Amino acid sequence: MLQILYFAQDLADPAVRRRILMLKAGGARVTLAGFRRGANALAAIEGIDPIELGTTRDGRFAQRVSAITKACLSLPAKLRAVGRPDLIIARNLDMLAVANKAVSMFGGDVPIVYECLDIHRLLLRKDVAGRAMRASEAYLGRNARLLITSSPAFVEHYFRPLSGLETPVMLLENKVLELGDRDCLQVSAAPTARPDGPWRIGWFGALRCRKSLELLSTFSRRMEGRFEIVLRGRPAYSEFDDFDGFIRNEPHMTFHGAYRSPEDLGAIYDEIDFTWAIDFFEEGQNSKWLLPNRLYEGCRHGRVPIAMRGTETARFLAVRGLGFLLDEPEPDNLVSLLGAVDANSHADACGRVAACNTDTWVFRHTDCENLVRRLSAIASTAPEPATPLSQARQNEGGLS
Repeated sequence: MLQILYFAQDLADPAVRRRILMLKAGGARVTLAGFRRGANALAAIEGIDPIELGTTRDGRFAQRVSAITKACLSLPAKLRAVGRPDLIIARNLDMLAVANKAVSMFGGDVPIVYECLDIHRLLLRKDVAGRAMRASEAYLGRNARLLITSSPAFVEHYFRPLSGLETPVMLLENKVLELGDRDCLQVSAAPTARPDGPWRIGWFGALRCRKSLELLSTFSRRMEGRFEIVLRGRPAYSEFDDFDGFIRNEPHMTFHGAYRSPEDLGAIYDEIDFTWAIDFFEEGQNSKWLLPNRLYEGCRHGRVPIAMRGTETARFLAVRGLGFLLDEPEPDNLVSLLGAVDANSHADACGRVAACNTDTWVFRHTDCENLVRRLSAIASTAPEPATPLSQARQNEGGLS
């Protein structure tokens, strides 16, 4: 059985929970270690008692550097009871530093997999600070045996031209984890028209985009109750002046807190008609390139996605003829896009989503096994020659 030591930047992140569940379902034994960035009981994983390395805070770069330094110094004590793993996975650049320290503790030959699902704005700066960050990433990732990322645009716009990494690439999209029988994987029925109530737009997941919040607020007020905005997930309070106060003052917007993924997805998506698949956080950079969890979750459950034209999400949807694409991030444009929606146009959009193969949205048990098989091959073989990142879009390895 493959023994994996997984370093996470946030033990309360639902996406970390999903990744651990995937690895366990694939047959690996996982030891989880990482930082706390807030409480979230719904991120607990049965059978996993994480090793806490410290506490970090959103938007506090200097504090994070200090916490990482302290964690590296305390690592021998923290991992005293942990046997030598077959493989170490480092989720983001912070954890790549900790993983390198752990490798030196275990004898210097434990392979590292670098998992990077967001490109921090500091890595994209063109000044001395940005060059220093990229040099640090290239240095810390020099011995990584695999790079896992979730969007081809990350490879095209960052890893290939800027990162300095020469590492084999696996594209691992943010699909919904479903471990049941494949024959049971049917797209949820399209929501029925709401003749006596408003259309509902769901914005679920990592809530960190002030611009989206303000745009949806103005839009819902302009529509005078024809549309309601339903928010669920974990707000990044550092990105808002007063998130809770803002929501309290909104007549057509509600926030329902965190949820468990994948267990709660069916219930929460059944309550909405559209998925807000737009994110202006780090606008023009990370937000333009990512393929968010909510894209896959909403489409898996037959809900119609709304995306921003010119982004990787919009490209993904346009190729498949899905969703509604917003031309400009302005209330007038959103009113023009959705104001004329009726039962027929909505049913047609839902039908196009439902017609897609469920494999587009779902990560199954066999996919988990294939992932662990790929990782096992890395752990059991000598380093393979790096696939040039210039070829990554043509031959992205692994699971997508």
